[in-house]
Amino acid sequence: MAELSVGDVAKRAGVKVSTLHFYEQKGLISSHRNSGNQRRYQRGVLRRIAAIKSAQNIGMSLIEIASAFSKFPAHDAPTKTQWQQLANSWKTQLDQRIAHLTHLRNELDQCIGCGCLSMDYCKVRNPDDVLAKEGKGAVLWEE
Repeated sequence: MAELSVGDVAKRAGVKVSTLHFYEQKGLISSHRNSGNQRRYQRGVLRRIAAIKSAQNIGMSLIEIASAFSKFPAHDAPTKTQWQQLANSWKTQLDQRIAHLTHLRNELDQCIGCGCLSMDYCKVRNPDDVLAKEGKGAVLWEE
């Protein structure tokens, strides 16, 4: 089976070489070194990268993708059956995100009235005044 250089993979997959190194560091793909100490990839890495990019396009994080891919050998792309299993689990996660975002969108008009000044009322930042039990003042901090 023909092996591909890092440059060939980057060109064929439409990603930067640094992206391949990053994916490898995160355990999403794997390579080996030839006798000249150059990275070489099996051809299946192209399908694996395509699957990674597809998952990213639907909003999956690299952590979620790595977790899902950890069930497969590092050098193989998901099979059609494996991809279907991934897709089904990700559909559930996407449905949850869509429901959450829809709820936030529908409550957004309340922000005009509160102006983020009323933490006890704000349905977006403090639904059901859950922060009241944490004390007074600025108790909400987002990273």
